Amino acid sequence: MKKVMLMAIAILFSAATVFAAHTNAAVADTTKKVKPAKVQYTCPMHPEVLSDKPGKCPKCGMTLVKKEPAKKKTDSAKMKM
Repeated sequence: MKKVMLMAIAILFSAATVFAAHTNAAVADTTKKVKPAKVQYTCPMHPEVLSDKPGKCPKCGMTLVKKEPAKKKTDSAKMKM
């Protein structure tokens, strides 16, 4: 009788563990909201000139272009051990 009870408890514990692991992996985090990137315009000849809207450069009169967001650098020089 003790062996049957121990087996039943072991099966229930295993089932509960599998169920708990499955439900944690399936839950997605929907609380994070992604902000759209703020668009800035700059002069090709004068990168220090920034504007929130398209227009002309106050220094040279060239048309402002969209500023590309800075690309993230990947660390390709990691030491392999």
